[in-house]
Amino acid sequence: MSDPEPDLVRLVAIRDTPLDVAEVLDALDDDGAGGLTLFVGRVRDHDGGKGVVGLDYSAHPTALTRLEDVCRRVADEHDVRGVAAVHRVGALRIGDLAVVVATTAAHRGDAFAASRALIDTLKAEVPIWKHQLFDDETEEWVGAP
Repeated sequence: MSDPEPDLVRLVAIRDTPLDVAEVLDALDDDGAGGLTLFVGRVRDHDGGKGVVGLDYSAHPTALTRLEDVCRRVADEHDVRGVAAVHRVGALRIGDLAVVVATTAAHRGDAFAASRALIDTLKAEVPIWKHQLFDDETEEWVGAP
C-alpha cells in the first residue's frame, strides 16, 4: 500500500497581523521542488494618479473558504508540489505586505504559471475589498460589489 498523496495546499490564511514571507517559504519547503515562485503584493503610495496615504482591507465571512477553494483549484490544474496564499485585512500603511502567494513545482515554468493563476484568480474571486485613502482626502473602494 502506497502512502497517500500529501496535501498540496500547505498554507491558507487571512490575517489582521503583518504577513511573513519566511512563513510562506517554510510552508513550501520541499526537496523535490526545483522551482518556487513567490509573489508579494505591497501597499504602494499611488493609484490612478493620486497619492495613497493608507488603506483598509475588509473580507467577507466566506473569504477564507473561497481562498482555500482557489488554492485547491490551482493545485488541481497545475503540476505543482505545493501552494500557499496569505492575505492581510485591516488598516495597512504604505510598504506593508497585503498578500503573499507562492507555488512550488519540479520545474520553474510550472511554478510561474501556477503562481500567476493563483494571484489572478484570488484577485478575481475572493471577496476581499480595498478601501483606499488618498492624499487629497478622497477615498475609493476597490473590488467591492
